[in-house]
Amino acid sequence: MADFVVAAKISEVTPGHMKTVLVNGKQIALANIDGEFFAMGDSCTHAGCSLGGEGVLDGNVVTCGCHGGQFDVTTGKLVRPPPAEDEPSYEVKTEGDTILVRI
Repeated sequence: MADFVVAAKISEVTPGHMKTVLVNGKQIALANIDGEFFAMGDSCTHAGCSLGGEGVLDGNVVTCGCHGGQFDVTTGKLVRPPPAEDEPSYEVKTEGDTILVRI
């Protein structure tokens, strides 16, 4: 099992927002839901648009800014097409002021 890797500072992902980060060569979307952090693939499985950069977070659902597909950021599961596949989901923990992700 891979180790946790530094993804961002807690202050960089404010509650109700997302941020795209590069972790071990993978583009990851970090989400902050009421102070709890989640990580999933950043490239929409429909057309590859950035979910962390172009998506809109409402509760635990991110809506892709390109074609309106939706994903649950807590699990990576598809909520609404046009995407046909889930996003990969990654384990997250915090230490001090740092968000760590296991890829």
